[in-house]
Amino acid sequence: MNATCSNAILVLLLLASSMIAAAIGSASSQRRNQTPNDSKPDDQYRILVKKAERKLYLYRSEHGKEKLVKSYQIALGNNPTGTKRRQGDGATPEGDYYITHKNARSRFYLSLGVSYPNIADADEGLKNDLITKAQHQAIVAAIHNKAKPLQNTRLGGDIFIHGGGTGKLFGAIRDWTLGCVALENEEIKELFDLLPVRTPVKIVPGRGGNE
Repeated sequence: MNATCSNAILVLLLLASSMIAAAIGSASSQRRNQTPNDSKPDDQYRILVKKAERKLYLYRSEHGKEKLVKSYQIALGNNPTGTKRRQGDGATPEGDYYITHKNARSRFYLSLGVSYPNIADADEGLKNDLITKAQHQAIVAAIHNKAKPLQNTRLGGDIFIHGGGTGKLFGAIRDWTLGCVALENEEIKELFDLLPVRTPVKIVPGRGGNE
């Protein structure tokens, strides 16, 4: 190899080294300039539904502290007492869930999908021969991946937080849904615009603290 070739190779190697060093420096600078606000965690907000109170509470975590943002009146399924156990029972589920998706073309204005059935629901359904082992496994896998679980089983599905109103009749709330949680249209729009997919949703039967 002559001197000219050797010098050319050396120049190329020096250029490559300079480009790699520049790329590493740029990436480091970007990381230093990032702030926690560059990405919002799924658990920045959470929803708590207290069925006995007919209330939905919206909480926000900020700087390690949680505060109540707002509460909303709600209507429940037409069988409001007790948790959902099977398709067609008209009950609103109880347990720990999350928002699976948003539907801007809901029959009830806007809606947020709820991850029913969860693993506890699937365990109960398998024990009572409402679902097969394969269906149980599919539900468990979806929950682990924070995806939408299997809907078309005898456990039922298509549970939403949606609009359509609280069905008030002479000032009293009327539970009118098939197991969903209903709010006034302007209120579901607030939640629809604010909350990301995977926001935690906890539904409890009674009254009390912020669970």
